[in-house]
Amino acid sequence: MNKHLHIDLDAEIRAISDSIRAALRNKLHRRGLVVAISGGIDSSVASALSVKALGPGKVFGVLMPEAESSSESLERGTQLAQHLGINFVVKNIGETLRAIGCYDERDAAIRSVFPDYADGWKNKLVISGGLDRGINYFKLVVQDPEGARYEKALPLNEYLTIVAATNYKQRIRKSIEYFHADRLNYAVVGTPNRLEYDQGFFVKNGDGSADVKPIAHLYKSQVYALARHMGLPDEICNAVPTTDTYTLDQGQDEFYFALPFQQMDIALYFYNQGSSARDLARELGVTEAVAANVYRDIEAKRRTTEYQHLRPILMREIAL
Repeated sequence: MNKHLHIDLDAEIRAISDSIRAALRNKLHRRGLVVAISGGIDSSVASALSVKALGPGKVFGVLMPEAESSSESLERGTQLAQHLGINFVVKNIGETLRAIGCYDERDAAIRSVFPDYADGWKNKLVISGGLDRGINYFKLVVQDPEGARYEKALPLNEYLTIVAATNYKQRIRKSIEYFHADRLNYAVVGTPNRLEYDQGFFVKNGDGSADVKPIAHLYKSQVYALARHMGLPDEICNAVPTTDTYTLDQGQDEFYFALPFQQMDIALYFYNQGSSARDLARELGVTEAVAANVYRDIEAKRRTTEYQHLRPILMREIAL
């Protein structure tokens, strides 16, 4: 972890645990926590912190694979729940997604760009443009059953349709989390880290919806450090961040962030500290022009994802 991001890990665990207990006792009035466990680093650390705060008997895990999830995600998620000693349930949401048109709507949009796209093909979205001082845009990458890959820039309507369809995945999962929270009188844990929270990398009323967000102030590098410090399984501590949303392997940096998370952490930290692009360039070993483009990309994502953070807008203020 970069020297600028070093924190007292034991003190951080104590502070988060205290805050979780206070939130449940004083504001939420709930007796435990529900966590959606994906097998990734963020949900794993959020789960471990929940157990640190309340003990395993008051934390309930929900694993929700679907037809296009990586099998490794379910394996790591199960391993984590067993490691923490919490009760958990596995609920496959594939049939629900199929019934509401998630896969069909997405595939129809893909076929409008690649007419040959059919069963056995794979897909993902890749972001481009931001680091070249251009406007961010998405490319659609598809792979046929023989392994040949093709890519094209996505027209706006097709891009929006593909994203809207895949957002079903996060929103269905959140509905299931709140079912278990309601039946147990528990609160729901959100799992975004600081990069995701700051840059709007979540689905509104999907994985962005929660009652407590214990790691939203922590940079991704700090989350990894906490995972190792708390003794989570090596398979989780060493896992590369992915979206686990599209059928082709996809890192978070190629889908959304301008840089790999280790560098993106530093860029966002320097930006938040008011450091110059020149200072960032020296730290990352890039040109000042590239560093300036990273700053512009941070600002652009904050503008375009402001909607993600907004509460419902009332037409009149209502005193409560």
